[in-house]
Amino acid sequence: MRVAVHVGQLLQPVPGGIGRYVRALLAALPGAGVDPVAFAAGARPHGVDAYVDLGRPGGSLRYEAWHRLRRPVVRVPADVVHATSLAVPPPGRRPLVVTVHDLVFLRQPEHLTPRGVSFHRQGLAVARREAAAVVVPTAFGRQELAEEGFDPERVHVAHHGVETPAAPDAGVTAAQLRRLKVDLPFVLFVGTLEPRKGVSDLLDAHAALRATVPDLGLVLAGPVGWGPPLDLSAPGVVPLGSVDDAQLDALYRAAVVLALPSRYEGFGLPVLEAMSRGCPVVTTDAACLPEVAGGAAELVPVGDVDALAAALERILSDADHRERMVAAGHQRAAGFSWDASARAHATAYAAAASRRE
Repeated sequence: MRVAVHVGQLLQPVPGGIGRYVRALLAALPGAGVDPVAFAAGARPHGVDAYVDLGRPGGSLRYEAWHRLRRPVVRVPADVVHATSLAVPPPGRRPLVVTVHDLVFLRQPEHLTPRGVSFHRQGLAVARREAAAVVVPTAFGRQELAEEGFDPERVHVAHHGVETPAAPDAGVTAAQLRRLKVDLPFVLFVGTLEPRKGVSDLLDAHAALRATVPDLGLVLAGPVGWGPPLDLSAPGVVPLGSVDDAQLDALYRAAVVLALPSRYEGFGLPVLEAMSRGCPVVTTDAACLPEVAGGAAELVPVGDVDALAAALERILSDADHRERMVAAGHQRAAGFSWDASARAHATAYAAAASRRE
């Protein structure tokens, strides 16, 4: 089966977690018997092979036309058209598959811009009306869509995978940390710095922890997103911005703990990425995070800085507890692969195609 896969997220200034999903999926689909051809309006993204440039208009103008006018139709030879986000192209006579990563724009619209809320609402309406199949990354997401009027039989759960490269020599990791100017010990955050990620809570918890662990660092690995600027000038805070895969791998392996105090997540890929590299995880009890963590992470209530600080302090001070979390994390992460995700996507594509026959 040939599937046209929209990769417009890879052309965004901040591709984010959806960008990681798109790249990993493209690489894994051939192993599931799917021939993917990527398309978007713009120059071919780095590392993408089979690609169709839709030309002008690009970006928001094209997406606005897609949602409001359902024009122009995507002219890419394929059996199925896959919208990998809620930028939903008109598929013409081919069946449409849409990935819905989360419903934060409905559940917590204050964590997006008004324009972002409007855009995602439009895309969701198109998906509800036109998609022959919908892909979600968690069972939580499937339930969320059922509450919004989607037919559960058309919603397919395809967990994200986790890529774990072979452990590098300790000297390689140490060299990466020196280049990044990161000192041990440190708490790690991975993600875009924006309101729903709870970074302000983490900054407060880190400040409290430094009263007893004065050399504890807080490394923030991710680009600045939208929202009020954060004060990142506190002692021990190291804002790195975007990092490459090798640097991120070194950070996961060296961190004492990953903290992801999000208010809402569609999946929370850093949770599994950290676990797979032997890094304990503290996250919140929000949305799908308990499902993804599967009992292998410390869960704290959303917005509870004291509970966040206490969970981090326990991992810092209790070596036996930390080792138990490392072992549980390895076991949990081993159950997620991009090959399995690609097979679940292939099932969704086949189901969509059968509904048009």
